[in-house]
Amino acid sequence: MKKTLTLLLILALLTALIAGCGGNGSKEPQSNESQNQAEEQPQNTVIKVGASPVPHAEILNVVKPMLEKEGITLEIVEFTDYNQPNLRLADKDIDANYFQHIPYLEVFSKDHNLDLTYTAKVHIEPMGLYSKKLKDIKELKEGETIDLLNELKEGATIAIPNDPTNGGRALLLLQSAGIIMLKDGAGINATVADIAENPKKINLSELEAAMLPRVLDDVDAAVINTNYALEAGLVPTEDAYVIESADSPYVNILAIRKGDEERPELKKLAEALNSPDVKKFIEENYKGAVVPAF
Repeated sequence: MKKTLTLLLILALLTALIAGCGGNGSKEPQSNESQNQAEEQPQNTVIKVGASPVPHAEILNVVKPMLEKEGITLEIVEFTDYNQPNLRLADKDIDANYFQHIPYLEVFSKDHNLDLTYTAKVHIEPMGLYSKKLKDIKELKEGETIDLLNELKEGATIAIPNDPTNGGRALLLLQSAGIIMLKDGAGINATVADIAENPKKINLSELEAAMLPRVLDDVDAAVINTNYALEAGLVPTEDAYVIESADSPYVNILAIRKGDEERPELKKLAEALNSPDVKKFIEENYKGAVVPAF
């Protein structure tokens, strides 16, 4: 009897042991290949980028699908002024912005004590002089040009941007058109105080850049940034009386906070903005009004 009980006890223990081993072994260990695939699967990351509606937001929309393939969701936050994008970037409300050129970023950062830098150089927007009061540029015969100094009446008003870098840039454009002359050495930071010669006694009205297209009916001419010209339906290569050359140093860039240079998602964004697809989009859609810088 004792032997029978002992045998039954041993059998019960063996059964329990086998069942336990079977339960642990029912889950097959994950293969190295499966593990690698899981590690390679990109984590979904959201980045917010501030941009002017045209052309910056339009260009960012081109790179959206590229970033999605990398597991990155791009949210575009549109701004219609030149102040908020940098302030919001510094406050960490957005991860990057794309609306400005290098001199503007440098001056704005210094004036507002912001710790910002840039990565990708993307495009150039040649600034132009526009007017609804001068002889219609579209009526010119082939090869015919306009002498702007003679065309402008004495005491005419020309509106220019009121921020330091774009204001200086506008003055250099007016000088290239022969309308004014600046003092020797006056460069991109030139102000109206640097005007040495103004034969037609032109009045320069300094306004916020976004306002310039809206005052064309009220002034004799205005120097307008290309993004605002495009938003207003102007075609820089057709409507501008004088336009900066395509080798302008005012390259529009992707700005970020210092210290974020190694963030993988921002590196991917910079790479996408310098891709062949973006270059093709710029060349085909803006016809010289916006020029790739890469």
